[in-house]
Amino acid sequence: MDMSTETIVLSQKKIPLDESIKLPETVSGKFVDGKLTIRGPLGSVEQDFSKIPVSIKVGSDSVLISILGSRRKNRSVMKTASSLINNAIQGVMNGFVYKLKVIYAHFPVTVKIQGKKVLIENFYGERSPRVADIVGETKVEVQGEDLIVTGVSIQDVGQTAANIEQSTTVKRKDQRVFLDGVYIYARTRQ
Repeated sequence: MDMSTETIVLSQKKIPLDESIKLPETVSGKFVDGKLTIRGPLGSVEQDFSKIPVSIKVGSDSVLISILGSRRKNRSVMKTASSLINNAIQGVMNGFVYKLKVIYAHFPVTVKIQGKKVLIENFYGERSPRVADIVGETKVEVQGEDLIVTGVSIQDVGQTAANIEQSTTVKRKDQRVFLDGVYIYARTRQ
């Protein structure tokens, strides 16, 4: 049998070129100038898609995402856009909550909210407070030794929690011994 005349056909998966995301009844969407706005019972989330190479069309009850090519990279970009939209829908429906714990060994640390800043005072006995920014429409409240960070945008809530955690980073000391700080211990929905 001559191998040159025989052809081998490998099965190939069909890659879908678009994805539809269903909007719940209480959620609406609008796409203008590369920005998608999702509105729901808890508020609205605006996501910028101007630098993401996908085509987005908003209908009355769904959002259609189409990719501009058929390669694996294009499919991964479509899945990223889909995740961003799903997170926005979950945010306006349920909201996101990050919980942080204030931990100290010797110097009692106090946390205060002042406008769009979180002040962490007396950290390792320092005279000046450490400052962390609150991003977007995120709300931060102090409940004893806990900080509760809530909001509708997962990016804003996560970045605010990360700002608070990173503001108490101990430098030039062994982190296994010096454990003081503010640490994220739970990520949930409202």
